[in-house]
Amino acid sequence: MSDIVHISVEQTAGYEFRVRFEEPAIADLKTDLSAPLGQGAGPNPEHLLTAAVANCLSASLMFALSKFRNLPGPLRATATSRTGRNADKRVRVEDIDVRIELPGQPDDYQSLDRVLAQFEAFCTVTESVRQGVSVNISVVDGQGTTLHHSRSGGPQD
Repeated sequence: MSDIVHISVEQTAGYEFRVRFEEPAIADLKTDLSAPLGQGAGPNPEHLLTAAVANCLSASLMFALSKFRNLPGPLRATATSRTGRNADKRVRVEDIDVRIELPGQPDDYQSLDRVLAQFEAFCTVTESVRQGVSVNISVVDGQGTTLHHSRSGGPQD
């Protein structure tokens, strides 16, 4: 099975673009590069990549939890990406850190060890991005205690 995602990107001014999605229910998205090139009038590609990784991991964790009949309250994730220059002096996303907050305590969940051991593998975006970008993931409980941590990907792996 393969899904095909089709979008179109149209320049509207300077470094500002309108992204249109094939699905009519999805609203257009305005993107823009940060200053000094753009005006920062919308998310830039690095923002979108960071959001895609955090969103995909959160959805994957929710999926893995639901496989074991867990129904947590709302998950919350924060993500930070860092850019740097490669050997050719080109700016690249070097790593992305994602922290997912799982409501409650570990005892509130069935088979949590199994869930945490497998949820990353369900994330299409993260597993694809890890070919070139290090992705660091932590899952914490409602008190901020780390329940899971992993680091992988990037050119060094």
